[in-house]
Amino acid sequence: MRIDEQPRTRWPDPSVFRNRRPDLRLGTHRNRIDPADAAQGRIAVQHTVRTATAEYTLIINAPERLGRRGVGEALRDSVAELRAIDLTYGPNRPESLVSKLRRGEISPDSYPPLADLVDRCAAMRAATDGWFDAWAVPGGFDPGGLLGGWAVERVAARLRAAGIHDYAVLAGADLVVRGHAPHGGPWRVAVHHPTAPERAPLVLEMTAGAVGTSGVTGRQGHVVDPHTGEVADQMIAATVVGPDLAIADAYATALYAAGPTGLAWFRAGSEYRALFAHRR
Repeated sequence: MRIDEQPRTRWPDPSVFRNRRPDLRLGTHRNRIDPADAAQGRIAVQHTVRTATAEYTLIINAPERLGRRGVGEALRDSVAELRAIDLTYGPNRPESLVSKLRRGEISPDSYPPLADLVDRCAAMRAATDGWFDAWAVPGGFDPGGLLGGWAVERVAARLRAAGIHDYAVLAGADLVVRGHAPHGGPWRVAVHHPTAPERAPLVLEMTAGAVGTSGVTGRQGHVVDPHTGEVADQMIAATVVGPDLAIADAYATALYAAGPTGLAWFRAGSEYRALFAHRR
């Protein structure tokens, strides 16, 4: 029986990677694997899917015993889950469960996944002193600050259920990884500075964990200060690393809104850590 690893992340000196290509670069479209890099007895596959709201890339390093048919079925199931979440929970879709909840047509308890989504939003509102507040946005309840991470974690759970424990799932500048990359070592993740791409990236070696980012999509006014209702403009970007992408995403959104005040959430002993918190 395979037991899922606990989050493990190292921050090695970037200089040691001069002759070692990162497996993943956050915020770029340069994440490409070569199936020839796969270790013996493994199947390496990369697949990109676009929904109405996001682009996701799944990189799988599967055991050969699953066969290409088994890996293909796991991929199809994952893609179907992403499309279903976009249709079912997208706050911009009039007939989504989130929209119906906003209009008072259903209660959160009507559907267990919806209840989980609402509960997570409430928990993050408490954890961030109200700086992440899915209810304090125009139009009512909007879980957008953690919906993408929640979707990725649900896909990750499906991959594990299919017997795949070595994978990466990316969505823009966010990702989840587990296990090992096709070359057999930890996933090498390059996190670039949001406004100074010429700087050497922060390099992570990860066998389990997530990186969530807010503020690098180029969309203006996408985060609102829940205390004033005004557009948050203190920060350029905020990046958080930790075990769960939905939570890391919510923390990054809250940190983007709160500014340096939010750094108090990441005290010693916390499972989450702020990587970048850049002021304008």
